[in-house]
Amino acid sequence: MAVHVIDEANRCLNCKKPLCRQGCPINTPIPQMIQAFKNGDLNDAGEMLFSNNPLSLVCSLVCNHEKQCEGHCILGKKGQSVHISSIENYISDTIFDKIKIECKPKNGKKVAVIGAGPAGITIAIYLTKEGYSVTIFDAKDKVGGVLQYGIPDFRLPKTILERYKKKLVDIGVKIRPNTAIGTALEIKDLVRDGYQSIFIGTGVWRPKTLGVKGESLGNVHYAIDYLANPDAYDLGDRVAIIGMGNSAMDVARTVIRHGARKVTLYARGLHSNASEHETAYAKLDGANFQFGKQIAEITDDGPVFETILYDEEGKQIGMEEERDQVYADSTIISISQGPKSKLVSTTEGLKASQNGLLMTDEDGRTTIPGVFASGDVVLGARTVVEAVAYSKRVAQAMDEYMKFKEE
Repeated sequence: MAVHVIDEANRCLNCKKPLCRQGCPINTPIPQMIQAFKNGDLNDAGEMLFSNNPLSLVCSLVCNHEKQCEGHCILGKKGQSVHISSIENYISDTIFDKIKIECKPKNGKKVAVIGAGPAGITIAIYLTKEGYSVTIFDAKDKVGGVLQYGIPDFRLPKTILERYKKKLVDIGVKIRPNTAIGTALEIKDLVRDGYQSIFIGTGVWRPKTLGVKGESLGNVHYAIDYLANPDAYDLGDRVAIIGMGNSAMDVARTVIRHGARKVTLYARGLHSNASEHETAYAKLDGANFQFGKQIAEITDDGPVFETILYDEEGKQIGMEEERDQVYADSTIISISQGPKSKLVSTTEGLKASQNGLLMTDEDGRTTIPGVFASGDVVLGARTVVEAVAYSKRVAQAMDEYMKFKEE
């Protein structure tokens, strides 16, 4: 273990006003969790984490801790922050399989959850605890959504998602894999079959395009497609990646692990948009970085860039006249994703914004009564912890809706 969690826990000051907690999007009870851990109450610490955030085991690995809990730790002002993520991971991983989720007796009401990603898993757990019979429908064959198909195994071992699937099945959640709602089955079929409430957490799986000449060539791929199954691709030795966010870092590190010898990421701006740690690890793994490059087109030889000129203050002041042909066997485009439109196009009354995101109120109510949504399909590509935090609120709104309907 890179960090000894006992030593890290002993460094915690147990602040009266815990800034670490304020920095956490889901308000994890960090000082209390660490105190319970120090007292030897590992099970209590684990229950505390799981009840607040059912995906604490995942979040301990994939959150941007340097900007959240650890970035707010008072010790980080003059030295090294407490490694909260390692403590959370140790506790969550150790107790996850033995946590018993207490569920109320079945109340005879059915809930459909469309999408088995972070939002869908959260809704399924919270509503099953309240006595609802939950069925999850997912277009793919495994649970996890973006956790399964968008984050590499070296950052999030897929065995964790198998453990989540077992936990869901153990509490009575039914799972229908390979079932995309909006194709053979539509939302109206779910209503017909007696689901009192429907949740949509389908994520964002449609790659955003560059709109440049050459984007349909055989040597061009999209990040979200590549990460879903890297083994299906033969990219060659030289790979160019357009984009410099966290997803682009995942692509670069995965491509290198699959044997590419020269991997370069290109960005329009002057700095990486990914977290400091993800950027540092990509560099460590051998990725190269090029800034101030605007894609003009893609050829059979690779991408062609225009070089942006910036002044000393980082303001764009023009372009170099000469274009730069980069020679690459493959080009991967990693500039974010948007939602697919199947559900909206097959469901009368379900409204989306111009960019395809579902329209909801602050509690996840869509434009159809009884149909709720949260996660990336509402917010756009965001973090796992934000999806969980939002979904907790939506689960409560769904519970209130179904109880009110009963009256």
